Amino acid sequence: MEFADTDRLSFKYITKDDTEFLWQLDQDEEVMRYLNGGHKSSREDIETVFLPRLSAYANQALGWGLWQVIEKQSLTPMGWILVRPFGFFTSHPEVNNIELGWRFKREFWGHGYASEAAKAIRDGLASTGINQFSAIAAPTNLGSIAVMKKLGMSFSHTQFYEDTVYSEDVVVYTQ
Repeated sequence: MEFADTDRLSFKYITKDDTEFLWQLDQDEEVMRYLNGGHKSSREDIETVFLPRLSAYANQALGWGLWQVIEKQSLTPMGWILVRPFGFFTSHPEVNNIELGWRFKREFWGHGYASEAAKAIRDGLASTGINQFSAIAAPTNLGSIAVMKKLGMSFSHTQFYEDTVYSEDVVVYTQ
């Protein structure tokens, strides 16, 4: 599966060959603030935790995985959009409910890029018949919650989300 460009953005499927980009993105404590308290990922974390998790759900034919978001004019990689079944790493994955997530370099925050990219990915998936989408965030992550609302998602519930890497209360928005 491929996703259509927007006026400002293009998309590239992320593989293990993108380790350097993934590591660089995780070197900003503010980017990592709501994910792990602001701790930078080590290269070892990317190679031994992040990439194996990615490969567990990656399926380009279905659109599942991480999609690098690239600013078309400068060809600058800005961040990524996550696509996977909701709750994939929990005991109750929902294959008919696609989770969308995002992580962007701080310099690109506040310009509508995450909303634009997530909407393009969602709309591309919807054109294949998928009609349920969800996203999660820390309750204090107002930036991500704003993106969810811009996508037309509504607050669904709060839950304790736990998998082998993440263990926190989150808010869940759905569409």
